[in-house]
Formats: sequence, structure tokens, C-alpha cells
Amino acid sequence: MGTLTATSLSSASSHLNLIPRRPFGTKIKNPILHNPFSYQHPTNSHLPSYQFKRAKFELSTAISSTDTVPAADQSSKDASFGQETENSEKDEKFDWYAQWYPVMPVCDLDKRRPLGKKVMGIDIVVWWDRNENEWKVFDDTCPHRLAPLSEGRIDQWGRLQCVYHGWCFGGSGDCKFIPQAPPDGPPIHTSSKACVAAYPSCVQNGILWFWPNADSQYKDIFSKEKPPYIPEIDDPSFTNRMLTRDIPYGLTGKEGDQLR
Repeated sequence: MGTLTATSLSSASSHLNLIPRRPFGTKIKNPILHNPFSYQHPTNSHLPSYQFKRAKFELSTAISSTDTVPAADQSSKDASFGQETENSEKDEKFDWYAQWYPVMPVCDLDKRRPLGKKVMGIDIVVWWDRNENEWKVFDDTCPHRLAPLSEGRIDQWGRLQCVYHGWCFGGSGDCKFIPQAPPDGPPIHTSSKACVAAYPSCVQNGILWFWPNADSQYKDIFSKEKPPYIPEIDDPSFTNRMLTRDIPYGLTGKEGDQLR
């Protein structure tokens, strides 16, 4: 690299020696202006001749075919496509509270006493309703003083009784008895504020399942949508064993906010 530099310098000096020198203070009548795109050669024939060519630039534009879609039709198609995309995203959105969730195997439940569990962040109580001969899943909160119903008991009439003030509830979540209410007074136990949220539940594959939405529209959800079914569990030719374990884990941040 040093050799090439020296050569270029020597070549430049040789050209500079060829330029005639004028006395100091001489005025140039017609100065030569150097334009990179239009170069004019000096009149001195001893100067090296350089050839400059004007750069040519071509602007290419895409020309559409003659059967171009009109702007109005194109905008309507774009709007319909955006609407379809938005609808598909809404249809594909997963609703965490519109699914069946397993609570625990029936073999681990006790018909003599209620059991409290936490599933999907919901505190529930599981108890056996001998009047309807099926398992029930309630919100584990008494509407009176918010005491956990899982700490209560099942009374002699087969009702779920709160341990705090003795309120009793039937299988549909309605209040059947309030000990503090006068017998000849208004039937305050029939008020909707005295009811407990009852979740849809069912038993399949020997497992108790529940639907974490107590809205009335999901009352008969089992007839429309059933929990996942594994035929091998009910097949006597297969042997299976069920175990349950409570693990305290959850989601925080944006993932947790989406579940709420």
C-alpha cells in the first residue's frame, strides 16, 4: 500500500510540473470552472485529457395490467378481509372459564363432610347431596358473613350448613333455613342475596368435573358439551390408579391478568 501511494504522488507531481506558471498577482480573465457532469478541456494542449460522461439515471415504475381492480372495489375487499380476520381472532380466543376442569377423583371424596378446593383461582366446596344423589360444587363462600362453607357440615336433612351462623343450603344453591330468622317473619331465606353460586358439575371417568361459570345459561352445559373422555379408564381390561396432589402455583403479570 505504501508503494502504491508513493507512485500516485510521483505521477501527480509530474503532471503539476507541466502546468505553466503565471507571475504572482496575474488576473485570470476567463476562469475555468470544473463541473463533474460537463467538463470543459483547457486550451493548453499539454494538459492530460479527461473524459467525463454524464450519468444517466432511469426511473422504473411498475405499470399494472389493464384489468386493475377499481379503488372502490379494492377498499371494500380490504374492509371485508379485515372484518373476517377480526372475526376469526375473536372465534379463536380461548375462554378459560368456559371449559370443564377436573376437581379430583370420586374415590378420594367423602360423602359425610364437605371438602374445599381451589381450581382456576376459584375457591370451591364439594359436597354430597343425598337428596339429589349427586355431587355438588359450590362457591366456598357463605353469602351471610363470607365464611368458608367447606368448614361447615352436612346436617341431618342432607343440606350444606355454614359453620358460622348455621345457614343451610340445598343442592341448587338456594337457602333453605336461617336459624336467626323468626318463623312467623318474612321468608328472607328465599332472597337471591341469600343464595350460593352453584357450578355445573358431573362425574366422568370416575373424576368429578366442574364448569367455572355459575351463570344460568350454563345450567345444562353437560348436555351440550362434555368433559374429555378417556375410554380406557372405564374399560375393565385396563388397570389404572388415580392420584391427586395440590401444587401452589399460578401466573402473574399479563398472563395472570388474562385469566381474571
